[in-house]
Amino acid sequence: MKLGVNIDHIATLRNARGQDNPSILRALKVCEKAKVDTLTVHLREDRRHINDSDLKLLKKHSRLPINLEMALTDEMISISKRIKPNFICLVPEKRNEITTEGGLNLEKFQKIN
Repeated sequence: MKLGVNIDHIATLRNARGQDNPSILRALKVCEKAKVDTLTVHLREDRRHINDSDLKLLKKHSRLPINLEMALTDEMISISKRIKPNFICLVPEKRNEITTEGGLNLEKFQKIN
């Protein structure tokens, strides 16, 4: 069994405080020290948790594999191609939801290139 830890809400707290506290990189180091297997982050279209610079920092400094949760949009596909996370988990996303509320409709996305 492997353990993946999602650190989105570290960024939520940081964003609410308007500071760099708590630190995403500190959370990363805690996860590495705890011997977590994978680091998970959800780059939402509205960037309410993790933002683009967080993702770049994590990719640069992480010794852990990064699992990127993202919507299936052209923007997110472009970001994932540039950042090259170890894993990608596609999640549906609505801007007014508090957290992911439903599954992915595979019939809607049959023509993925």
